[in-house]
Amino acid sequence: MRFAARMREFWREYKSEAYFFVVLVAVMAIGHYLSNFIPVEFFEKLIAPFQATAIMTVCLVGAWLMFRHSEGSSVRIAWGWTLLVWGISEALLIALEAVWHIPVLHSGTERLSSVSIVVGNILGWSLILYPTEALRPGWQNFRRTLTQVLPMIALLVLDYFIPWNLSPIITLYPVVLVGMLIAHVRAYRIWCEENYSSMDDIDAQWIVRYLVMLSAVGLSFFYICLTHNPARPFMQNILLFGLFVYSSEKILQRRDPWEGLTVNEEGESPIEEETEEEADKSENVAYCAELERWMQTEKPYLNPEFRLIDLRKVLPLNRTYLSQLIHAEYDCTFYQFVNGYRIEEAKRLLRDNPAMRIEDVASGSGFSSREVFTRVFTKEVGMTPREWSKSV
Repeated sequence: MRFAARMREFWREYKSEAYFFVVLVAVMAIGHYLSNFIPVEFFEKLIAPFQATAIMTVCLVGAWLMFRHSEGSSVRIAWGWTLLVWGISEALLIALEAVWHIPVLHSGTERLSSVSIVVGNILGWSLILYPTEALRPGWQNFRRTLTQVLPMIALLVLDYFIPWNLSPIITLYPVVLVGMLIAHVRAYRIWCEENYSSMDDIDAQWIVRYLVMLSAVGLSFFYICLTHNPARPFMQNILLFGLFVYSSEKILQRRDPWEGLTVNEEGESPIEEETEEEADKSENVAYCAELERWMQTEKPYLNPEFRLIDLRKVLPLNRTYLSQLIHAEYDCTFYQFVNGYRIEEAKRLLRDNPAMRIEDVASGSGFSSREVFTRVFTKEVGMTPREWSKSV
């Protein structure tokens, strides 16, 4: 029963990403099918150079924008380096093919070599730098990078000495790395709910969608590694171009939830470490009484940007202990705690002003938008704001 409830909750949270993945895979399959009808010479002399130039331009311009507007954000810096690596690799590919006439990658009849697969995997590995930094800032260091990259090199060496073809294993290795990231998504979402009262532009949904796009690129790469299709890179180049453009635009708009917080070696971001002395002296009942009085009189929850660290205005506690206090005394996250007050405020507005517009109720109760208000209200109350208003 509990497992079924969790699966229903998971489906409610990520059903849009599931639909997105299905549509993306369908488009990818159609694109790979249509690429079979592209003449080889036309693809090599016109389409491939055009696609490589487009990707190079997007990556180099995107890297410049990321570094220029990084504003100290490690997430944007990580994505900037990813774009720069891809832009330089595409520029090198164009130069070798067009200027020096060195065939780096034939789109003809031979399958890719293990070396080509490993190079592609390393470039693909660079695409996990952004979500890793977004989910666990500071976690990706030199030692962990070697741990992730060396197995691919070892497989390449092994493939050279044994008679079996290890290309499929090498190609699928990045799936392991993506799986590691998926394991962090839930923890990241909980962390956001423990520190923010609004999930706008910082929720895990965007990172899940990014991983979906990355998985589609990986499936396309697996296809071109094992097929004889003459125009095999055609669809992957389209997917990469879309990934770079869409992701760059989203990352520039997305807030960095870790902004202003120090990061330790474990990828956690407490403002300061909790001390035993603080925990021993804490009086939870007194703290809760003071917190509730402040919430009712000052109504800080009316600010959509209200954060956990703002509680320090009335409670002399660090971030870690504040989060533990709310968990222990109210059995919820900070996000749920604040939205409880916002929903009660919204109910009061709906009772006192039945004709009030939903947009005004949302802004008047501290929600950032009508859509967010309706979604949160419906989830917590079991009916939409208008339905609830009519029922009372």
